[in-house]
Amino acid sequence: MTVDATEIQQGAPAAASADLVEWVTTVAELTKPDAVYWCDGSEEERDRLRAEAVASGQFIPLEKRPGSFLVRSDPADVARVESRTFICSEKEEDAGPTNNWADPAEMKATLMPLFDGSMRGRTLYVIPFSMGPLGGNISRLGVELTDSIYVVLNMRIMTRMGAEALKLIGEGQYWVPAVHTVGYPLVDADGNRRDDVTWPCNEEKYITHFPETREIWSYGSGYGGNALLGKKCYALRIASVLARDEGWLAEHMLILKITGPDGRVYHLTAAFPSACGKTNLAMLRPTIPGWKVETVGDDIAWMRQGEDGRLYAINPEAGFFGVAPGTSLDTNPTALEALDHDTIFTNVALTDDGDVWWEGMTKEPPAHLIDWRGNDWTPESGVPSSHPNSRFTVRADQAASISPEWEDPTGVPIDVILFGGRRASNVPLISESYDWNHGVFVGATVSSEQTAAAEGAVGSLRRDPFAMLPFCGYNMADYWAHWFRVGEKLGDKAPHIFQVNWFRKDSEGNWLWPGFGDNARAIEWALRRINGEVEAVDAISGRIPVEGDLNTEGLDLPEGTYEKLFALDPEAWSVEADLTEEYFAKFGDKVPAELHTQLEQLRARIAAAREA
Repeated sequence: MTVDATEIQQGAPAAASADLVEWVTTVAELTKPDAVYWCDGSEEERDRLRAEAVASGQFIPLEKRPGSFLVRSDPADVARVESRTFICSEKEEDAGPTNNWADPAEMKATLMPLFDGSMRGRTLYVIPFSMGPLGGNISRLGVELTDSIYVVLNMRIMTRMGAEALKLIGEGQYWVPAVHTVGYPLVDADGNRRDDVTWPCNEEKYITHFPETREIWSYGSGYGGNALLGKKCYALRIASVLARDEGWLAEHMLILKITGPDGRVYHLTAAFPSACGKTNLAMLRPTIPGWKVETVGDDIAWMRQGEDGRLYAINPEAGFFGVAPGTSLDTNPTALEALDHDTIFTNVALTDDGDVWWEGMTKEPPAHLIDWRGNDWTPESGVPSSHPNSRFTVRADQAASISPEWEDPTGVPIDVILFGGRRASNVPLISESYDWNHGVFVGATVSSEQTAAAEGAVGSLRRDPFAMLPFCGYNMADYWAHWFRVGEKLGDKAPHIFQVNWFRKDSEGNWLWPGFGDNARAIEWALRRINGEVEAVDAISGRIPVEGDLNTEGLDLPEGTYEKLFALDPEAWSVEADLTEEYFAKFGDKVPAELHTQLEQLRARIAAAREA
């Protein structure tokens, strides 16, 4: 029986504001759930919902990991659905060429019939949450309505969810509305009931964002960022619009706290496209003595200018939603060790003794598993046991590397920003931008090679500016202009910007740099550089280390490796400049003039290198 407006209003907590109750009532009248439940974030609630999820068959308890569960999604619902993700700005040009645009009125006309009755037979859960520490001046509030227990329990890990967030909303603080349904009602319009499934979803999917009204509506998928609407939908696509309008930055960046041997503390943010080692860097264990690295955030940074003029960053998330395959004691021991308890695993394999396993977790796979589809698996099966995008959801403070400042509501002051892509050639191990504007140019042109490239070649480049390509909520060219405006405000208090590349190869295709914990060596040079402790050489890409200043002690690199790591071929860079010009042309007249100026300066450096 569908819940009515009176029941909703009478059942709302006293702390709920009138506008919130009215909105929940409106959505409930559209979606027609059997009940409305207001989440309070308590442990009692968590335990009860876990038990319900186990009883339904959706959650499989893991005997080896207390409070942990395995979930298997529908094989058709396993990842972000970028082709079904839309920016519904009033003007198409405001979405830009890198987003899927839809007219907001037309999209609402499409969505409302889908949402009509979409929660029949289910419970509508009201999830009030804070992105960032509760009450912080950089933090923001939101409310997600969903019909998925999986979403509730994941949002409990990934955000500060519950009564405290509801109280702040009730006191009048700004909040973003987000609506999600799996699109699998249990009762049809005629009252006919069907059985539930362990992973309800719908073949038709929409993940939609309305920048002007700051709304998120997601239909059909129960997976990841399609359903956990505080993550990419709010924390990047909507937040980037808020940041543009309010003069701050919402970025796809990790945040590190680094303490040097002399006790001096630095903070660093870094943007890396997928498959570029971001998670490993977020939990870096330095191989050089005396340096300590702690995690403030592994994925997203919200940054605002502080009273002292510097840029301060918070991690708006409360948990890690990490990719499981490849996570091991060798690649990321900190992440693996954080998963011992109270973790939700999605689409990994189940061992015969009630634990989880995925490709790369150990050198040798178990002799038998139940794979992510629920089938028997052996090493001879010929298919992976875990989905390549299988995930773990775990609270951030379960990681031994977590910084004590990770919940500081004022954020941490940023000294350095890193940009990196996956480049087999051309881009050196590390280079310092000449100034903020050059750094924005570097961020705007971040790319990875889609195919293996020979030494000195450029290859086919996949652009991912600022690692924000799928996540910017408005026109990317306007986003670049916003970065220039922020730089003007920061002036000489702006962080130093560096470009890094851990993935350079020699002509035989061998890695030149060991990576992982040794990446701290490049970061050490950057920090010594901003302290004025070392000089640098002006080069095509930026300022690069003087040979001998980069700490390679104990690496036993083959002779000539240093030269290969920093080789800058003017001809290859000339090709790259041409590709950059072609890329900018996609954005037409909206490209900031300063980016064209930076491209001209790059060409001048290339010409000078040819003559040298």
